[in-house]
Amino acid sequence: MPAASGRRLVTLSLDVGGTGIKGDTLDASGKPTADRVRVPTAYPLAPKDLLGVFAAIGESLPSFDRVSIGFPGVVRGGLILSAPHFVLEGGDGTAEVPELVRAWDRFNLAAATAKALGKPTRVGNDADVQGLAVIKGKGLEVVLTLGTGVGSAVFEDGRLGPHLELAHHPLHKQKTYNEYLGDSVRKRIGEERWNRRVGRMVEVVRRLLFFDHLYIGGGNSARVTMDLGKDVSLVDNEAGILGGIRLWEQPSLPTHNA
Repeated sequence: MPAASGRRLVTLSLDVGGTGIKGDTLDASGKPTADRVRVPTAYPLAPKDLLGVFAAIGESLPSFDRVSIGFPGVVRGGLILSAPHFVLEGGDGTAEVPELVRAWDRFNLAAATAKALGKPTRVGNDADVQGLAVIKGKGLEVVLTLGTGVGSAVFEDGRLGPHLELAHHPLHKQKTYNEYLGDSVRKRIGEERWNRRVGRMVEVVRRLLFFDHLYIGGGNSARVTMDLGKDVSLVDNEAGILGGIRLWEQPSLPTHNA
C-alpha cells in the first residue's frame, strides 16, 4: 500500500495503558522517526477523551500515513468489547461508572480514530500487538503482559489465534490473573512475593497451553527477577509500540478509513 508521494508509509503507533498512553511514528522498517510521547492516563476516561489524547499525540509527532492502536481489552473488528480499566471512576480498585460501561460497549474505536485523525486505522488488543513484534513465527508462542493488569495473546506458526481474556479468569484461590498479579497487588505484597506469583502463573499457562515459547512483556516485565526456564523470555515494553507495523501485515484484521 504505497503512499501517494511514492515514499514508504509512516505509521503512528499508539499503545494504550492503564497508567499511560504512548505514541510514536515509525518508518517502514519499524524505526522511530521521533522521540516517543507519553501522556498519563486520566480517569474517568470516556471514548471521546481517549480520542482527544490520540489527536494531541498525533499533532506533536511528524506526519504519518496510518494509525495502529494497541488497546487493553477485547477488540474484534475494530470494536471494543471490553474496556476493564476505562469503565472505572478512578482507575484500578475503584467503582465502575454505568455511563462509561455503556459508552465503551462495542465502541468502534478504529472508525472513530480514523475520523478524528483523518488516517486509515487498525486496532488490536495490546498484548496481541506486542506479540506481533517479538514472536519468531514457529510453533505455539504465548505472550503475557504485566502492567496495570495482565494481558495475553496466543500465536501458532506466526498466526494470531483467538483472543483469550486470561486477565479475568481465575488463577489461584478464585483470584483472577489481574487480582493475583496486577500492579496494585505488586505494590502491596512486595517484589519477592510478586515474583513467586509470576512463577506460579507461568507454570499454570505452561500446563494449560503447552507453549513452545512464552514471552513476558509489559511495564512490569523488568521487575521479573526469577528464572522462569529456557522457554520463557522477557521482552522490552517498547514492543507495544513496534508491533504497530506488523499489525498491518495481518490479513484478517479490518482497516477503517477516514
